[in-house]
Amino acid sequence: MGLRTFEEYLESLRDGRRVMFRGQWVEDVTRHPVIGRAVRHAQLDFDLAEDPAWRDRAVADPARPAPAGASPAEGEEPYNRFYHVPRNAADLLLRMELIEEITRRGGTVVTLIHEIGTDALFGLMRVTGRVDAARGTGYRQRVERFYEQVRREDAALAVAQTDVKGNRRARPSAQADPDLFVRVVRREADGIVVRGAKVHTSVSVNANYLIVIPTQRMEEADRDYAVAFAVPVAAPGVRLVASPYLSSPRNTLENPLSGRFKMMESFTWFDDVFVPWENVFLCGEHEFAGEVARAFVDYHRFTAVAYKLPLVDLLAGVGAQMAEYNGVSGAGHVREKLIRLAAYAGTVRKMLVASALLGQAREEGIFVPDELTINLAKLYFAENFHAALRDVQDLSGGLLVTAPGAEDLADPEMGPVLRRFYQGATGTGEERLRMAYLASDLTAGDMAGYHGVLAVHAEGSIEAEKIAILRGYDFARAQRMAREAAGVEPAGAAAGAAGEG
Repeated sequence: MGLRTFEEYLESLRDGRRVMFRGQWVEDVTRHPVIGRAVRHAQLDFDLAEDPAWRDRAVADPARPAPAGASPAEGEEPYNRFYHVPRNAADLLLRMELIEEITRRGGTVVTLIHEIGTDALFGLMRVTGRVDAARGTGYRQRVERFYEQVRREDAALAVAQTDVKGNRRARPSAQADPDLFVRVVRREADGIVVRGAKVHTSVSVNANYLIVIPTQRMEEADRDYAVAFAVPVAAPGVRLVASPYLSSPRNTLENPLSGRFKMMESFTWFDDVFVPWENVFLCGEHEFAGEVARAFVDYHRFTAVAYKLPLVDLLAGVGAQMAEYNGVSGAGHVREKLIRLAAYAGTVRKMLVASALLGQAREEGIFVPDELTINLAKLYFAENFHAALRDVQDLSGGLLVTAPGAEDLADPEMGPVLRRFYQGATGTGEERLRMAYLASDLTAGDMAGYHGVLAVHAEGSIEAEKIAILRGYDFARAQRMAREAAGVEPAGAAAGAAGEG
């Protein structure tokens, strides 16, 4: 098949999956008043593939030339570009472009149904070959077979990585409750049985498959927890509890983003779920658990920064527009805030591009973003996000939390009055109010809280990014430079070591 329509995607979700929302089991996620919004949000992925202006970029077609610099499509039939294994920097930059466009259309909310799963598949492709070489397993072939299957199906994928963890000071095998990390409870002739729970599972309620991978490095005692596999969301024993965040009623005037766009997360319970061996990609090889986790985040942090681009640009645009409406664009302190917003958005974008250009082909020719640069980009975004919210709030004024409601503007008596008195230096009163509603949605409401928590914790915490930066920076070379400068080592040693790498 290669490509699906949105209608075919909808039908694939009517499979009897077990999803709970606010204490009620959901009969059909596609028709649920809240989850259905997240399902419809995913339509953006399918629309892009059908858009004549984007089709050559959104679809990898073996019968057509690849976009400039990108590697050729594989196989014999067209497929969603997100499934294309990156072979060079141009492939990553094209992936960035697609993620940015979809998220821009989605009002800063990413769809993620193709992006996150392929991030995991690319990571698994890289690591499982090394597992096979070390342990004599056949995982790489299984990953390849599953990848080809879901590519043909144009499947929607979710990734369950983060275990509930319990006591974070204790290893998985040392927890008071053995199921606080997902583990293998039985190995059978035709597969394994897994038990445990994952949290923060994005797009699980509207995906076709869950890809499950370890969340951290494991030791010998943790071997039953060193497991990676794929399973249909509707598999017996899989149960999801969907997060209710951002589910309260809202209108699209006061909430122009959160009133239209939504992505769901869930608590994901594996209650003795059977997984056939063909879909098992790691099972007991504890020394590779951390490598699988890191290989996933190499790609997923690239995805993460790519879907932040519309958000940082929108913050800069809203701040500048509110300053114009308020008649303060020329003030010195306002210019300083606009400079900060511009520097923030520009730096995040350029660092993301640099991570692609500095990347390299790794195992089996799979191209990987530069680890140090992508973690620097993610850290820079996270550590400056709340300051950007503050600047937009300052530029916008108290109107963010004191504006009248949509019903007031619709009132035949008071609506005209409000439009008159809320006019600014430029534009109409309604235009200024609409921009204030957008600024409020972005910086002062539930959507702001959602983005704020994602900035700190999604795709790895700030501390995880710092650890990756510490690991990725070449301190040995820097120390040799210091020893040269101090005269305790012959000159040229640091330069020579750099050339060797």
